Amino acid sequence: MNDELVHDASGPVLIVGGYGTVGGALTGLAASGWPLLLTGRNPDKGALLAKKYGASVRRWDLADPEPFAAGVRAVVSAVNDPDDRVLRAAVGAGIPYVDITRWTSRLVRAVTVATLARPAAPVLLSSGWMGGVTNLVTAALIAERGGDATSVDIAIRYDMDDSAGIDSVDFMDRLGYDYEVRHGGKPVTVAPLTDIRWVDIAGSRTKVARLDTPEQFTLPLTFGVETVTTRIGFSSNSATAALLVAKKAGLFRWGRGTRWTSLRRSLLYSPGEGGSARIRIDIDGAGGATTATIIDPKGQAHLTALGGFLGLRRVLGVDAPAGVTFPELHPRSADVLEELGGHGVEVRRA
Repeated sequence: MNDELVHDASGPVLIVGGYGTVGGALTGLAASGWPLLLTGRNPDKGALLAKKYGASVRRWDLADPEPFAAGVRAVVSAVNDPDDRVLRAAVGAGIPYVDITRWTSRLVRAVTVATLARPAAPVLLSSGWMGGVTNLVTAALIAERGGDATSVDIAIRYDMDDSAGIDSVDFMDRLGYDYEVRHGGKPVTVAPLTDIRWVDIAGSRTKVARLDTPEQFTLPLTFGVETVTTRIGFSSNSATAALLVAKKAGLFRWGRGTRWTSLRRSLLYSPGEGGSARIRIDIDGAGGATTATIIDPKGQAHLTALGGFLGLRRVLGVDAPAGVTFPELHPRSADVLEELGGHGVEVRRA
C-alpha cells in the first residue's frame, strides 16, 4: 500500500467520506468555495451529490490496500481512519489537513503520528464534539472572560429524531472503556455513563451522563482548565434510562466484542429524518459562572460539518502556521460566534 497524495495549490479539496451523512453536509458548505473531490467505498452512492455540486467522485476504501493517488490543495477526513492512512498521506505530502472523526485515544495517536512526521502544513485535529464547534465556542467564551476558567461542563442533548452517520456510533460505542480526565488539575480515571445529572438544555430537561470526548483531553492542555466534563443524554429520557440500565447490567463490559456489536449499537443508533443540535456549556472561575447553549436547527450532522468547514477555511488561510493544532486555538476565536450565526447557529446566553 503506497497512497500518493500530492500538494496542488490549484487542485480540489479532498473530502474523504464526502458523500456520507456528515460528508455530504460538508460538501454542500464547501462547494461554493473550492472545487471538490469526494471519496468513499462506493462512488456510485455519491454520484448525485457530486453532480449537484460540480464535484468529482472516486473510490478510496481505507480498508482496501489498493493505493490511492491524487493532487489536492487540502484534505478533510470525515470518516474513521483507523490505520492513519489519510493522515499519513496528507502530512507526508505537506497538504493542509483537517480531521473531524477521531475519538480521544485515536486523536492522541494522531498527535504523535503527525508530530513525528514534522508537518510542513497545518494539521488541525478537530474531533471535539460536533467537529470541534464545542471547542470553538468554549474558547470564545473563555476569551470573553479574559482567560478565567477553572472548570468547563458540557452537556449534550443527542436528538434521536436527527439523521446520523454510522461513524457517529463508532465514536460513541466505547461505553465499556474507562478513560482519563483532569479533575482539579489532577488526572483521574472515570467510567462512561456515570456522574449522572439533570440539566436544562435550551428548555429541555435532559438526563446526562459522562462520555469520552476529545475536548476533555485538549481543553486542559490549551487553556489550563482544571476540570473538564462532557456528558450526554438522549432527547428521549426513557432511552437514556434504558442505556443506563444496560450499563448497570454490564452490557458494555461483557459485551465489548464483535459478537455483541449489533446489540450495543441498537441502543445507540436509530437515525431519523431530521432534528436539532443542542449543547450547553457552563464555565466557572474566579469571576463567577458563564452559561451558553449552542442550538443548530439544521441538526447534528450540519453542525459537525460546519466545524469541518470552519477548520478547512482556517488551514487554507494565508497565515495558517504549519504543525499540529486544535480548534480552540483559532487565532480569531472572537469571530467564531458571528461566523456560526451566519450559518444559522445560535449561541444563546443564560
